[in-house]
Amino acid sequence: MSLPSDSMSPALPDSLCYLNGAYSRLCDARVSVLDRGFIFGDGVYEVLPAYEGRIFRFDQHMARLQRSLAELRIPNPLSNAQWLAIAQKLIQSLCEAGTSVNQLIYIQVTRGVAPRDHVMPPGLSPTVFVMASEMKLASPAQREHGVACVSADDFRWQKAHIKSTSLLGAVFARQISADAGAVETVMYRDGYLSEAAASNVWVVKDGVVMGPPKDNLVLEGIRFSLIEEICREEGIPFLLRRISREEVLGADELLLSSATKEVLPITTLDGVPVGNGSDRGRPGPVYARLYAGYQRAKVAQCI
Repeated sequence: MSLPSDSMSPALPDSLCYLNGAYSRLCDARVSVLDRGFIFGDGVYEVLPAYEGRIFRFDQHMARLQRSLAELRIPNPLSNAQWLAIAQKLIQSLCEAGTSVNQLIYIQVTRGVAPRDHVMPPGLSPTVFVMASEMKLASPAQREHGVACVSADDFRWQKAHIKSTSLLGAVFARQISADAGAVETVMYRDGYLSEAAASNVWVVKDGVVMGPPKDNLVLEGIRFSLIEEICREEGIPFLLRRISREEVLGADELLLSSATKEVLPITTLDGVPVGNGSDRGRPGPVYARLYAGYQRAKVAQCI
């Protein structure tokens, strides 16, 4: 019996990547089928944005990578200096190829290769993979008009604070919005805001920027501390607490944050315009101040 043709498979990039101590073309990189990342999703990942070849908030990304690794009891295989050198080499390769001005550096560390067994085997050599790709930012139209989102119950596991490669829950959540022609899926757990499929969610009410608490039910985005910093600079009150579904629906503004979205306004949720008064269904003034502060931070906090 012949194997199915792969003629319909998307072409893989031939850009440079790093795998277990060596550089190769991304389309040629290979890992064992017994890698626990493939078998169990037993690994973590991190995504670093780079603007014009300079990495944004590198130390904060490395701190989150270390937290995720520690939660999974995987030793960090490299120092921050080694991670930085790999990322910069891949960025330079893309820049020399003229591929992109802005990049995303994707880091993945799995427990390693072992016979299939649910128990975590000690002493494995972690599998280390790094690649760089073009970063596609929100469009000018999205910034001017905002984006549509839908909502859903948060059906994922109870350890959302780990940036795990086990992302099937997030895949399903994001597909809900894709099927509806929306940008993101805003999720609730037991009637309270958690996050979106691949973004954090912020509620603005009476001039106060609010987000859910940093606990095991939410992945602490790198923009958590950044938005707090910008709010402090701008004199905007900032608060983390449990936020009910009713408060989300009654918000003056709703915002998304992520590496590629930076800060982005939600202007319709489940087909209903967000906000009150003259700004209803339009990006609001707090968004404008946070976005401007974000652009200032990009100048000051890249290496």
